[in-house]
Amino acid sequence: MYGLFSILILITCALLLLVILVQNPKGGGLSSTFGDGNQLMGVKKTSDFLEKSTWTLALALVALTLLSNFAINRTDIEDESDILEQVEDSADDFTPSESGSSSEIK
Repeated sequence: MYGLFSILILITCALLLLVILVQNPKGGGLSSTFGDGNQLMGVKKTSDFLEKSTWTLALALVALTLLSNFAINRTDIEDESDILEQVEDSADDFTPSESGSSSEIK
């Protein structure tokens, strides 16, 4: 299930990137291309569509990232405690001894 959310998040990111790149911050972009007043979708309608699609994709991205948190499998906690025990046991084997390590350095 987490894989599905990951794929949907990547698709949403790609679409959001494309919609943002189509827009021009100074009023140009795709909306200035359709600047003819006789068009069915004029400048205002194109910019409205791009703005609404940007907000919709951004909200979808936030919702998907929050929902993906609930899809994470949390049953691996027992495995983590086993790993921690193994690390602690191996750390006990490598404790330095206090028997004359300074005499060997000379």
